[in-house]
Amino acid sequence: MYVKRVQTMLSRAKKKMMRIERRDDSAPGDLVLTRGRVHTLGAGDGLAEAIAVRNGRITRVGSHDDIAPLIGRETRVIDLAGRSVLPGINDSHLHGVWLGTMWPNLLMDQLAAPAPGPEAHDTGHGHGHGGPASRLETSADRRAAILRTGELLSSLGVTSYTEPGLGPGEDDGPTGCFGSGALRDYADLAAEGLLNARVTALMLFGELDGASSLERFTRGLREFTPPADVPGWFRVAGVKIFADGIPPMRTAWTDEPYADGTYGALLVEGATPERREADLVAMIEAAHAAGHQIGVHATGSRTTRRVAEAFRDAGARDGRDARHYLIHGDLIHPPTLAEMAAAGVGLNTQVGIAVATEEMVAAALGPDALRHAWPVRDALAAGVPLCLSSDAPVLSPDWRKGVAAAVTRTGLDGRARGPEQRIALAQALRAYTVTPAWQDGAEAWKGTLEPGKAADLCVLDADLFDVEVAALPEVPVALTVVDGRIVHEL
Repeated sequence: MYVKRVQTMLSRAKKKMMRIERRDDSAPGDLVLTRGRVHTLGAGDGLAEAIAVRNGRITRVGSHDDIAPLIGRETRVIDLAGRSVLPGINDSHLHGVWLGTMWPNLLMDQLAAPAPGPEAHDTGHGHGHGGPASRLETSADRRAAILRTGELLSSLGVTSYTEPGLGPGEDDGPTGCFGSGALRDYADLAAEGLLNARVTALMLFGELDGASSLERFTRGLREFTPPADVPGWFRVAGVKIFADGIPPMRTAWTDEPYADGTYGALLVEGATPERREADLVAMIEAAHAAGHQIGVHATGSRTTRRVAEAFRDAGARDGRDARHYLIHGDLIHPPTLAEMAAAGVGLNTQVGIAVATEEMVAAALGPDALRHAWPVRDALAAGVPLCLSSDAPVLSPDWRKGVAAAVTRTGLDGRARGPEQRIALAQALRAYTVTPAWQDGAEAWKGTLEPGKAADLCVLDADLFDVEVAALPEVPVALTVVDGRIVHEL
């Protein structure tokens, strides 16, 4: 039922875009890229030679001869000389304000470094949401961080990203990177035309990586008014909930016991496990009833199962195509994947974290737990919408590293982690473009290179077919185009 509903929606959207395109198809383009490898990532993963752009939209994709009539006196023509063109990269889980304050420092780099001692900052759930050396106090500070992130992402070919958790739950937080002021700053920058990437945001009514309560959550839903959308550039899509911690810290809620015989627990406040579980489900139900998309940080096998069930039950009540999703999903058993697929629940995960922390998970839960750890290949096989993302600045915002990790599952030491969960290059690319557009509810107008869609493009300085995937991070991004505007060029 879910698949049929999405197919019908996509069919209608495609017909609408085709009607729009027929009106503009013959007009000269503002920008033409030709004699290259254009990976449309549309139906059938088509390959073309050239692409034309006008007024921020793609007007034609095809051979050089197909596009040549659209070259006018004012058209800028770029000879790709065999280089590859991809849809603009959509990093569907990236902390933009925080990245702008931390770069080039990454939290996983700190995790790999020798422990500095007990005075070091708390890394929360273990993905390490430590903050900058000083708290961001002003709008000017936050705007500068956002703009710095925008410049960095443009150099990497990223044209969209999701800020996963900004709101009143962190207004008094230690970093100043995650409060509700950042939502207003994003909206203002978008309205002023200063963003280099399209931003989707989730609201946060609890503490980042910390406990949340049903009472504070429902009060936030009732009382907090986010800034208005700026169409095409900024949108508050819904809410984020932190359900549990992570397996290496033994703070994820699991079905399998840790080495010390415990099972972890939910982060939700409550006197008993049953109360915490009931309140987590109540949060999901309340946010769904309010019309929000929900992203839940869920890592333990028991948490991922319970959240998937709650998503299923909430969706069954009204049939809404809500696009809810699990964030991280470190441990997911096959029945949970089947439940997610049937309910249209997505998975947003970071294979780089899987590669970096596999040994820690095995030490905490035993090697048998690795059979269900970061099961990206199994998720795709089950039909779960899969987004790959960076969680930057936990990991690098460089999507090329994320793709290489997903395809090879190889660490810096050259050893593969979870090789049975390797996925194909085309699948990894779609998980950074097509499926994130689905997560954004925007697949009708972005995510693939097709006529009528947004002219968001990433040009690599090589032909993808000539590059070993492990070497992909060494291939420069030659050109980034957002809304038809060049924001990065080598």
